[in-house]
Amino acid sequence: MSSKKPIWIIGASSGIGAELARQYAAEGTPVIISARRKEQLDKVASEFPDLLTTCPMDVTDPDTIQKCVTALFSSEQPPEQVIINAGTYRPMTSDKFVAQNGIDTMTVNYFGVIRVLEQILPPLLKADAGKIVVMGSVAGFNGLPLSHAYGPSKAALINLCEGLAVDLAKTGVDLQIINPGFVKTPLTDQNKHPMPFLLEVDDAARRIRQGIETNRFEITFPLRFAYMLKLIRLLPYWISMPLIRKVTGS
Repeated sequence: MSSKKPIWIIGASSGIGAELARQYAAEGTPVIISARRKEQLDKVASEFPDLLTTCPMDVTDPDTIQKCVTALFSSEQPPEQVIINAGTYRPMTSDKFVAQNGIDTMTVNYFGVIRVLEQILPPLLKADAGKIVVMGSVAGFNGLPLSHAYGPSKAALINLCEGLAVDLAKTGVDLQIINPGFVKTPLTDQNKHPMPFLLEVDDAARRIRQGIETNRFEITFPLRFAYMLKLIRLLPYWISMPLIRKVTGS
């Protein structure tokens, strides 16, 4: 059994979450992986059976969250870090604007995260130790084409984490937010528009792990793209909106 403290990754059945689990396990770190797709979760766990264990969970179902939190935080080795990576994305354009898409996206990407936070904050605060890492996105910096459902959910997460980080600064619990640019995953494979500075998932996971080792509040990459969007955000709309169209090829 590894002497390292376990990491809990929520949303680890594919994409960045699954790759993070693989990379941590490859270096000997035990990882608990959660997602609603049990078969896919078991498939990922089978790659490192001695280090990857599963706790199937749906972030839209408070009962499954409570079940995992109770089991993991009452164990002899509770997780030291919780990475909340669960998320969904469906492109949406103005001519095919569907309210339910926005509602469903917010239900997973935002309400799912706050449901998890409600359950994990008490044991972490009681221990006065640990780290929470939330998956945001540079899509939360600016309104982007096709992101009418996804972007607002990530903007809400960024705002939430900014406030929480200030509040938690007086405790032993750290909080970080990850704001990646475009990463090649099953979710971004839906995009037909240009994706500047597109990264492979293994590269993105490596950058995230490096960021988690620091005390920085925000882990964002690639820096050229992230800071370009941050700069655009500071500009007046009559300048920023044409720039967004140019950057995204809209």
